Amino acid sequence: MPDINDILKKARPREHTVRICLAGDVAAEVERLEAQLAAVSEWKPNSIAEQHPGVELAKKISAAREKMREAEIEFTFRALGAKAWSDLVAQHPSEAEDQAWDADTLAPALVAASSVDPVMSQEQVDELFEQLNNGQRDELIGAAWSVNGEATSVPFSLAASAILASHTGGK
Repeated sequence: MPDINDILKKARPREHTVRICLAGDVAAEVERLEAQLAAVSEWKPNSIAEQHPGVELAKKISAAREKMREAEIEFTFRALGAKAWSDLVAQHPSEAEDQAWDADTLAPALVAASSVDPVMSQEQVDELFEQLNNGQRDELIGAAWSVNGEATSVPFSLAASAILASHTGGK
């Protein structure tokens, strides 16, 4: 039977990392190029010497997608301890009787409190949120909620299992 002191030595707060692309202008460029590529899907050459206009567009899309990957920033969140969580919730009471906290104020505060890489103050989170769209904000807020509220289990990876099965003959 394990000793609690040994268990405590092994215990680490849960962490979760998300990647957010901060190059909104490049994302728009990819969308524009994708629309142009879709518009030439029915293209037919007038001669065998003509190159499909989609080839050049596909190259531009590939380059723009690489710029998007380069503009992605990793945000790592770590679960708060029980006291820090309780204190944070207490700082954001809800005016509604059926809610334990004010989600509108707690969510960005939780992002600031849980973010460990990069470390962010509440003011910096507020400034960042002014630059992000709703989906990006939701992704950061979701990561902060997840790391603090979801249990940790060993995840199943379909992709890893498929690769291992194909290289080991299913063994």
